[in-house]
Amino acid sequence: MALVLVVEDELEIAEVLEGYLRRAGHRTERAADGHAAVALYRAARPDLVLLDINLPGIDGLEVLRLIRADGATPVICLTARSEEIDTVVGLELGADDYVTKPFSPREVMARVKAVLRRGEGERSDERVVRVGALEVDPARLSADLAGRPIPLTVTEFRLLHRLAAHPGRVFGRDELLEVALPDSDALERVIDTHLKNLRRKLGEAGGAGLIETVRGAGYRLRAP
Repeated sequence: MALVLVVEDELEIAEVLEGYLRRAGHRTERAADGHAAVALYRAARPDLVLLDINLPGIDGLEVLRLIRADGATPVICLTARSEEIDTVVGLELGADDYVTKPFSPREVMARVKAVLRRGEGERSDERVVRVGALEVDPARLSADLAGRPIPLTVTEFRLLHRLAAHPGRVFGRDELLEVALPDSDALERVIDTHLKNLRRKLGEAGGAGLIETVRGAGYRLRAP
């Protein structure tokens, strides 16, 4: 089962989350502030991070930025902030999902299960998808363009994999939301944020314009 890093400064919440995770068969590590979270992430290399945004030391958004600079480990943000901008900023930094406090531990566990299943689900389909110079490999959860690796989160990978598997086909926001964030109550516009990140990363690898917006309909990967 997975190793989950719980980053939460409220002891009672952290203990409840760890209890539910362990009963589900997962191993856990815990950090109560931002500095400890970054150090433990680098030492333990968890399979998933539950990350509170409002932390002492360095806040959760900065922790998320440092995690994303290091790799694509799935991250679910836990936030007591109700402002939409906090959610959007977290997603733009590469969070895979988010849960707003107060939350039910069962809700968090459903999100954990869904995010972990996304990665395993992609690995179960080992067919490499190639569209021109773009190569998407589900077995390795990796993508590259003309041999240049593209660092993607699990959510971004799922979006790219679905678009690349059907080049030229237009996907609506609702379809892409179901692909990228199953079992989530995220709004459709959240997909825009993940696609913005994906487009930026493709552009940095030399693939600017690969994902096209079809006004009023959705998005598609440009067919070669």
